[in-house]
Amino acid sequence: MIDLILLERVENLGQMGQIVKVRPGYARNFLLPRKKAMRATKDNLAYFETQRAQLEAQNLKRKGEADEVGAKLEGLQVVLIRQAGESGQLYGSVSSRDIADAVTAAGFTVNRQQIVLDRPIKTLGLHPVRVALHPEVAVTVTANVAQSEEGAKMQAAGIDPLAVRDEDEAEAEPLAAPGEAPPA
Repeated sequence: MIDLILLERVENLGQMGQIVKVRPGYARNFLLPRKKAMRATKDNLAYFETQRAQLEAQNLKRKGEADEVGAKLEGLQVVLIRQAGESGQLYGSVSSRDIADAVTAAGFTVNRQQIVLDRPIKTLGLHPVRVALHPEVAVTVTANVAQSEEGAKMQAAGIDPLAVRDEDEAEAEPLAAPGEAPPA
């Protein structure tokens, strides 16, 4: 285990200035290269204490900017058109990159690392997606995954396009009574 000083809040780990013990790989591959932490040596502790006010001011400024963007971004709905089977299962999946591209096309600059997906989206429908704009600011956008623009509008209105399609097919093909030939 390695001792590190956190330079910013890291989710599920700690707050800025906290000394934490982490595994060497996590430190070497994630925290240190992304400048989220530094090794907890005597020299680094002294340096951190001299720079603490400046780091906190920078963090507050970034958080304020993220709050402003988050207020505009909250509740945004992006439409993603994908091919799907009869049951609504996608032939591929919608990844964080697809959602980041759609949000960027809507006028907000986000990268795929800011999109928090527990698992890829593999079905049609409305899916809430978390966007982490800052370690302390996260908003929710809705990914409307549909087969067409009309389907996306129906889903946004709360209508299931697959159910409507099934009803239309049932009305178009009347069933024959048992023992009778189907209508010609």
